[in-house]
Amino acid sequence: MHFSKKCSVFKVVLGALVLVALLQMIYLSFLSKLHGKQQRYRYSELFGSSGKKNAHPEINSRKERLRYSLSTGGIFDASGQYRVYKNLIKSDFSTNQKPGADASSHFLALATHTSINNLHHLNSLVERWQNPLSVAIFAHGQDVKFATALVYALSIFCPQIQALVDFHLVCHSGQMASFPEQDREHFTGLEDCAAVFARLETHRDKYQNYAIGGKGNVSYPNNLLRNVARGGTEANYILVIDIDMAPSADLHQQFLALVMRREPATDEVFVLPAFEIRHVRKMPATKSELVQLYQVGEVRPFYEELCPRCQAPTNYSQWVNRHRQGLGPLDVAYTLSWVDPWEPFYIGPRTVPLYDENFRQYGFNRISQACELHVAGYRFSVLNSAFVVHKGFKVQGEFHSRKDEENRRNRLLFRSFKEGLKTKYPSSPRRC
Repeated sequence: MHFSKKCSVFKVVLGALVLVALLQMIYLSFLSKLHGKQQRYRYSELFGSSGKKNAHPEINSRKERLRYSLSTGGIFDASGQYRVYKNLIKSDFSTNQKPGADASSHFLALATHTSINNLHHLNSLVERWQNPLSVAIFAHGQDVKFATALVYALSIFCPQIQALVDFHLVCHSGQMASFPEQDREHFTGLEDCAAVFARLETHRDKYQNYAIGGKGNVSYPNNLLRNVARGGTEANYILVIDIDMAPSADLHQQFLALVMRREPATDEVFVLPAFEIRHVRKMPATKSELVQLYQVGEVRPFYEELCPRCQAPTNYSQWVNRHRQGLGPLDVAYTLSWVDPWEPFYIGPRTVPLYDENFRQYGFNRISQACELHVAGYRFSVLNSAFVVHKGFKVQGEFHSRKDEENRRNRLLFRSFKEGLKTKYPSSPRRC
């Protein structure tokens, strides 16, 4: 009798456990279907027809602006080899900017360029800069569609990017960007800004440096991209850097205060000493933080291992030893004349010469523009406490296989470029 009661209790408990397991399975199945339904709705909301009554009006507005940008087919660059979609997606700042508005917020803009595998750096760059930013993206093959969709998603899910970042797209002239209506599989799980950047992270190692297109036979038009990004902003002054770099904190406000105290000359650019950091867990925000890392070898001059002469004219020892100058307001520490082969990063007026778009891939793309500034009569004023930092040390052996070949080709192009400057500036006594 006692055994029979125990058996009955066991059956009851077992039955209850089976029932609980069954209910859990039904609940999980319901959640899965609900999640799938939410994902289908989210995709439809983002990429479906704009005529839906329940669609968010702001999303509809962005959707229509993107459709219009794509419908133009872009424009060809001067060489006819690239197609440019300028202002593919405009920020709220640019869209709402009106004549006579507060000029201080658009006095200085940051311009940068990237391929899709480095676009994930935008997250930290926007967080550091927190002001208008113009980004030119180069995409090739299937990445054209991927880039179009992902920057659209960034502009929807990321409030800071939506507010401040203008996107421009460059691809080969034989390719065209299209609205991402049939690519639902790329967007499963995109529910917020973090998810979009996580998706971009999956592309970060797709190819090495400029080795785009698998066989490395696709030319990355870095100077075209720099010009597109520069032309995408109406700011009075522009800082052009690579997307995997970061400026010192509060640079926008500090530079505005500087020019309010001291009117810049029309032939003056403001140099930001460039560094590279070994570990990027915490990028230095101030000169004090930078100097501490510099003194222990965690930070060093940019390109110190690859081309120390390319940044040496900045005079790092003089800049670092004037550490106390970094404690006061931003100002000019000293002024330099350009010498070969210096390629500084600088804040310049929007009237400075454009980058020569014949330079592509690796080598001489920035130095050619610095050389022209020199011949055109510009002077280089080094700021006392502002700087830029590249994420990671640049080291030998980490570049794509055709780097040296490209460098030799661009060296010959640079010689021809310098001869052309003699014709462009016949009265200038300066030479590169």
